[in-house]
Amino acid sequence: MTALLEARHVTKIFGGGVFDRSHTVALDDFSMTVMTDPPSITAVVGESGSGKTTLARVLLGLADPTSGEVLYNGKSLRKLGSGEWRQFRRDAQMIFQDPFEVYNPFYKVDHVLTSPMDKLGLAKTIDERRKMIGEVLRTVGLRPEETLGRYPHQLSGGQRQRVMVARALLLRPKLIIADEPVSMIDASLRATVLGSLRRLNREFGISIVYITHDLTTAYQISDNIIVLYRGSVAEVGDVRLVVRSPQHPYTRLLVGSIPLPDLKRRWEAEAAPAMTVKSLTGPHCKFVYRCPSASEVCTRSVPGLYRVDDNRAAACFLYQGSPEVQIDEMDTVFTVPRRGQTSIPLQSA
Repeated sequence: MTALLEARHVTKIFGGGVFDRSHTVALDDFSMTVMTDPPSITAVVGESGSGKTTLARVLLGLADPTSGEVLYNGKSLRKLGSGEWRQFRRDAQMIFQDPFEVYNPFYKVDHVLTSPMDKLGLAKTIDERRKMIGEVLRTVGLRPEETLGRYPHQLSGGQRQRVMVARALLLRPKLIIADEPVSMIDASLRATVLGSLRRLNREFGISIVYITHDLTTAYQISDNIIVLYRGSVAEVGDVRLVVRSPQHPYTRLLVGSIPLPDLKRRWEAEAAPAMTVKSLTGPHCKFVYRCPSASEVCTRSVPGLYRVDDNRAAACFLYQGSPEVQIDEMDTVFTVPRRGQTSIPLQSA
């Protein structure tokens, strides 16, 4: 079966112009595949600057990779015709981080719903359009009579974000890429938005790439997880395995920073590096400067992606000798989506 969307050895570099030789590698030889059968939720996590948003933009064709390619139904995005590009825009939808900036404040919120319907000819009559809009709003927990006809500033952040979820659903996409969709709304509303995304996956068969820095919400909503560090994959696999028993030192650091409701639990400072490492120019592990388990081999070689478990792999020399997974085969460690299963409470981790 042909993948809906596939990134093959994608590298994205910013900078390096004629007058400025400095550059930033936002993505480094990244590959992933998005299938629609079965529909899954894959989280992409990492701290700020890890390349998450760049990945979202590259997958949607909003930014061209420096090298590598992104394929839609087996064809490079760069080679799509106008009709194919139009279909891609319908099949792959984006939910952005800021639930206010995506709106034009001079238009009522109705505009973000009616505009794509008119451009794609989704409704033949005004009554049909009104009915479709009402249905998707109710699906995400909004009342049409309390939402339509209002300006963006008259809705809460959670309501604005749910309107964007409704907009994505309106087009009946096969994939939604959600870039930090709950980071700028109240904690009390995050569960509602996440619940809407999970419902789109389970009831409507939509695959979701959930991009976040928050491991807690990634654990709650996802089937699989990709941990990025400075544009490279650090750990990948079944979200339950990765979060509950992290193997890569960087993933352990991320999990250790999660606040838990335990008054006896003390905050742990980041462990000191195992060795002092000066600036390196040749091949080396990107995490070597911060790694408490660093060794000499980390300063002169790039670690492979080693299979730690059946459904998990880590890019760390601690597991050298284990079977190596090629970066374009890392989806082989993903678990089968658990339809309808509720994740285990993170507090018990």
